[in-house]
Amino acid sequence: MKISKVVSNIPASPTLSITAKVQELRSQGKDVIGFGAGEPDFDTPENIKISAIEAIKEGKTKYTPVGGSPKLKDAVCANIYTDYGLRVTPENVIVSCGAKHSLYNLFLTLFESGDEVLCPSPYWVSYPPMIEIAGATPVIVDTRQTGMKLTAEGVKATITKRTRGIIINSPSNPTGMVIERSELEKIAELCLMHDIIIISDDIYMKILFGDAQFFSIATISPEVAARTFIINGSSKTYAMTGWRIGYCIGDRDVIKAMTRLQSQSTSNPTSFAQEGAIVSLSADQSVVEDRRIIFEKRKDLIVSKILEIPGLDIIPPDGSFYTFPSIKGHLDRFGGANSLAEYLLEKALVAVVPGEGFGAEDHIRLSFATSEKNIIEGLDRIKQVLA
Repeated sequence: MKISKVVSNIPASPTLSITAKVQELRSQGKDVIGFGAGEPDFDTPENIKISAIEAIKEGKTKYTPVGGSPKLKDAVCANIYTDYGLRVTPENVIVSCGAKHSLYNLFLTLFESGDEVLCPSPYWVSYPPMIEIAGATPVIVDTRQTGMKLTAEGVKATITKRTRGIIINSPSNPTGMVIERSELEKIAELCLMHDIIIISDDIYMKILFGDAQFFSIATISPEVAARTFIINGSSKTYAMTGWRIGYCIGDRDVIKAMTRLQSQSTSNPTSFAQEGAIVSLSADQSVVEDRRIIFEKRKDLIVSKILEIPGLDIIPPDGSFYTFPSIKGHLDRFGGANSLAEYLLEKALVAVVPGEGFGAEDHIRLSFATSEKNIIEGLDRIKQVLA
């Protein structure tokens, strides 16, 4: 059968491919340590699980409004005011089947052939393919020479007459870098000057380390807020990756158009998963800080272990649960991250995600959403086989 050009050109997600390979090897009885997972290893908090179970028992298993239940939209609005100080209404909110789905809907709604979207690199693996599916062109802004952080200078150098959007992901996947307020203010000024739409992917905003502080570009001014779309969801903060609840906040006309699009694809997000999301946003938030502290301890451990390995180097992440070490000391031997990742999986039974999928063939990504025991054992194995 003939496959369409659009789908033929879509690469498989390398992070999901690595996860599938780890599961396959483990099913064969092999002791694989996986650093590929882009999800917390914690369980969903008990009160959230109970709320969904009770919703099923109460018969809340039918369709909801396409863009999410009124109660969940109200909870999102309240959460945006608490976290950002922004007042939004339910008309400014769409709930989708995960933050990835929200991004997909947004790209298809805003962009088309001839448009360019600035995509800071290293980037999350799905940004460029989704931009291309919309018919637009991702324009890569390489940050490897600026400490993995997006700068206004880098943005200015890549703006053309076709530039229609820019993606801001802070804290970032895969680097964990946080963009400082001063730099975001300069970038916002450029966006106002050149009529550029801002997509602010804030999915890791609650996972921060040390002195790092989250700052939303949408809070700079009403003019910047009017052209900013905030993406967030339940997956990372509340360990609800499988629940598939994400949302987009922005201009009501665009949200209305996204809702039309969603009505012709998935319709509403899962009804009882929405009930769990309501509890996640409105219940006591102490679990978020408790788990952030655990992630910070793991971050310190994995960074120290990486620095023990000759040929690897690392800029410690400001947030998220990823490290993105440079492998430049091993490029003569392996040529790129794909070859190194294959070698580590074969010789050490350690799974890492090669940097090619993130726009950085000279890096690998290691998630520390795993136990301290696995971090120690996994990095010791890597050190041994690279020696």
